[in-house]
Amino acid sequence: MPSVVEKAEALRALHEGPRVLVLANVWDCASARIVAKAGFPALATSSAAVASVYGYPDGQRISRDLMIEMVGRIARSVALPVSADVEAGYGETTEAAAQTARAVLAAGAVGINLEDTTADGRLLPLEAQVARIRAARSAAEPLVINARTDVFGVEGISAPDKMPEAIRRANAYLAAGADCAFVPWVVDPERIAALVRDIRGPLNVLISPRSPPVAELERLGVRRASVGSALARAAYGLTASIARELHDSGTYATLGQGAIPYAEMQQILE
Repeated sequence: MPSVVEKAEALRALHEGPRVLVLANVWDCASARIVAKAGFPALATSSAAVASVYGYPDGQRISRDLMIEMVGRIARSVALPVSADVEAGYGETTEAAAQTARAVLAAGAVGINLEDTTADGRLLPLEAQVARIRAARSAAEPLVINARTDVFGVEGISAPDKMPEAIRRANAYLAAGADCAFVPWVVDPERIAALVRDIRGPLNVLISPRSPPVAELERLGVRRASVGSALARAAYGLTASIARELHDSGTYATLGQGAIPYAEMQQILE
């Protein structure tokens, strides 16, 4: 099993190319083992998906302790580097960010997503988030920090101001010690290309059905692409379809759609 330092170095190197780092975000040990088996070089968790496992909605409703518990279980279940999505760090202070970063590293994960939004959906002041990133960097070397800005997901910023503000924040976060800048909810190739051009470091985008294919993202210069909670929601969507069919018609046509055989699942979890 590689050491924490070796895993962190491997994860950091994956942001340097030549291929884009694609992450199919996981939410428990079974999903982690399944995604690892598919051949991905690293894993990332989805905070929304992990929260749903415990019965919480997204938005820092789950406690830090519960989130870190699952992060640790996932990190111990695979030999790959794991990056943990911990929302905004469960507190707006520098100490909260540092404490969360230390907890992620202690749990065995070697990367962290750190958002710049508050629990009520506001963007943190730029200076405050820069200080939080510096605190996380200082507290938890060699953690790979993926600094997320939610400029495109919050209200109160006019459409013409969103691009320059996202770029300003991304560059400030990279200068503060982040390894990668995460700008979700951008799917237009021209806008993605502009972000790649003007952000002085690796760019992470969020994949959706409206996003360009991975090969196009790579051509545009994107260094990291992740699916967020979409994989978990797709699994839950299949569960809902099976449940509706079973309840409404008493038939089972959807029950076997894409199902992993029992014996194979046993092997995955050995």
